[in-house]
Amino acid sequence: MSDTGERVPLRRLLALAVPALGVLAAEPLYVLVDTAVVGHLGAVPLAGLALGGTLFTVVSSQLTFLSYGTTARTARLHGAGRRRDAVAEGAQATWLGVGVGVVLMLLAQLLAVPVAELLAGPGPIADAAASWLRIALLGAPLVLVTLAGHGWMRGVQDTRRPLYFVLTGNAVSAVLCPVLVYPLGWGLEGSAVANLVGQTIVAALFLRALVVERVPMRPEFAKMRAQLGLGRDLVLRTLAFQACFLSATSVAARFGAETAAAHQVVWQLWSFLALVHDSIAIAAQSLVGAALGRESARHAKGIARQVTWYGLGFGFLLGLVFAGLYGILPTLFTTDPAVLAEIPQVWWFFVGLQPIAGVVFALDGVFLGAGDAAYLRTATMLSAAIGYLPLIWLSLAFGWGLVGIWTGLSLFMLGRLLTLLLRARSGRWAVTGLTTADTAA
Repeated sequence: MSDTGERVPLRRLLALAVPALGVLAAEPLYVLVDTAVVGHLGAVPLAGLALGGTLFTVVSSQLTFLSYGTTARTARLHGAGRRRDAVAEGAQATWLGVGVGVVLMLLAQLLAVPVAELLAGPGPIADAAASWLRIALLGAPLVLVTLAGHGWMRGVQDTRRPLYFVLTGNAVSAVLCPVLVYPLGWGLEGSAVANLVGQTIVAALFLRALVVERVPMRPEFAKMRAQLGLGRDLVLRTLAFQACFLSATSVAARFGAETAAAHQVVWQLWSFLALVHDSIAIAAQSLVGAALGRESARHAKGIARQVTWYGLGFGFLLGLVFAGLYGILPTLFTTDPAVLAEIPQVWWFFVGLQPIAGVVFALDGVFLGAGDAAYLRTATMLSAAIGYLPLIWLSLAFGWGLVGIWTGLSLFMLGRLLTLLLRARSGRWAVTGLTTADTAA
């Protein structure tokens, strides 16, 4: 596209966003299958899976810079018409994933038991979680290779093939899991092995896609160091999210089982819609990075305005839909009258925040595409420190319950909205050329 500020066709945006949404939704859907299979083994294996799976998710989510950071760097090169160099950036991210993954794999063998016992206390649940985690994290290098693969393929605006890769691996895992757990009698460990097989298939497909591009595969440590620099800011940003979300769950649990259950129901819906919003962010990331790589700041800013309005409109639509589902949807998750009585306290926070979330996620994608990770880190940590975390713990101290917790989430989202809109208005993020814009913060 030329530097005329023309709009990106909605069809083009959806062509990137819809497959990305499929990828984002595939893992939660597989977890539901895994949970259903293991759930029939009894309470201890299910609790072990819940704890081990949570730890696995915490570890992997801290390393999403391998996808988001790689997309930012790759998209610029792709936008500059240098596809070969863009894919070569993915090769370096893959080497980085292998190295970090091997370290994690070894640490898991050493620390799985003490970490599980720290969280659950010594006993059968911790033992089950550690056993599952040790097997599952044998695939840590494979998971990180997959994250790198998502990064470079999004950067070259190919979100369709990653969807096929992920669906293939998850489908094999979903079929294999009940076979290993029951007929072969491997129990909870069978679930972990099925997970590992799926990781192997997906990583192999991404590696094959990389090899057929015929780019240089020799490790280049200077590029890996640059990727780690961008990754540092994204890791800190993710830590701020996790500190908030874990604190909210912990405080909700201290108000009793009904409060914790109500929070869990609405929070899972919030998390699901976050994936929906994030698919637009991924499309924005790819398009903005490519525009800046073409030296077209004007077009990048035009995309930013366009996806912001799309995010706002989509958020309003989701809010209206879930407002209409108020009397129906909660009863699909629970029939407990006490839990259902707690849900209205937070349901309207959840609904009302959707337009704000639509804008925040869209601008997150814009700034990730620009490589503006340092600003995102600071904005997220500041919003968490001023808004979310204080309200969560004050809610515990003063007995404000779910209303206090979700008021904190609202302040957190409003803080992020304000800081992102100010950054968008400044235009300082739109640094053109082949260097990521994290140096512009």
